[in-house]
Amino acid sequence: MPGNSFGTLLKLTSWGESHGPAVGGVLDGCPAGMELSEIDLQKDLDRRKPGQSKLTTQRKEPDKVKILSGLFEGKTTGTPIAFIIENEDKNSSAYDDIKDKFRPGHADYSYHAKYGIRDHRGGGRSSARETAVRVAAGAIAKKILGDIRIIGFTMQIGDIAVREFNIANIEKNLVRCPDAKAALKMEKLIDETRKAGDSIGGIVEIRAVNVPAGLGEPVYGKLDGDLASALVGINAVKGVEFGDGFGAAFMKGSEHNDEMVIDNGKPSFKTDHSGGIIGGISTGQEIIARIAVKPTPSIIAKQDTININGEEAEITVEGRHDPCICPRVIPVAEAMMALVLADHFLLNKTSRVQ
Repeated sequence: MPGNSFGTLLKLTSWGESHGPAVGGVLDGCPAGMELSEIDLQKDLDRRKPGQSKLTTQRKEPDKVKILSGLFEGKTTGTPIAFIIENEDKNSSAYDDIKDKFRPGHADYSYHAKYGIRDHRGGGRSSARETAVRVAAGAIAKKILGDIRIIGFTMQIGDIAVREFNIANIEKNLVRCPDAKAALKMEKLIDETRKAGDSIGGIVEIRAVNVPAGLGEPVYGKLDGDLASALVGINAVKGVEFGDGFGAAFMKGSEHNDEMVIDNGKPSFKTDHSGGIIGGISTGQEIIARIAVKPTPSIIAKQDTININGEEAEITVEGRHDPCICPRVIPVAEAMMALVLADHFLLNKTSRVQ
């Protein structure tokens, strides 16, 4: 199976399945001499792990990470960093009754059509359980980026959107929303949806601050192209935009262009409609991306489907699932942005003689 590795100079290879013994990864290309510990990885893993509240899956995984290689006396050696996260709360029996049925909205059918075999327990390799590996690797990428700060938050759940922005609110509510009032409404909507046996989608925004100008390539390997691929590659993400995104289709050039000025002797921009990237290369402005997150496909409500014998059937998906994916997808999206930016940061060092 190809497609398990990601990146150019900073390359992540992940392995493992949802209900296997463990998931893990190997991150190659990390520069030597950087201070790193398991605690650095654990901080972000704790933000992603299941069982955090009544609004997330009740699967209780500690997501304790163990680094197996690439460190000596608390510093990176320049060799591959291998790490493992054990699966400790598997309940595969919840899938026994539907093992021959394709769950609507899941990769069951498309996976089976491609390989002719699949692990029905939680989706196996196609499960979002794999994203724990991305979060662990992303934490290492954040260390490489230094002063570049990446922050994600929930912008919208269903028809409830952010109206006020206070960065201090993000980690103070269950949905990681910068608007305290909107957060309460979002939490109520998610809980009501959960009790009805259904799920709901939303919009997550990811920002990167202090990104230097010049990251990315002008033709292939555009920074926004690589970011878009990384973000859409996250389970349940169905769309991505930068800056004004699709809103640019309704604007005039005079409205969308980011006019330039000199501020304290340095080039600056009046606005950031482009989301910090023009021509595939970072401008030095804040990078702003938004992702559309679909409703969790695993729902108790009865649905029509077919089985592996080509017969029509009905299905009800039991088990432990998130009624809304947005709160837990945030650290994953941050990680993917960090991995792309760190890769381009390292690549940029080869662009010209300094």
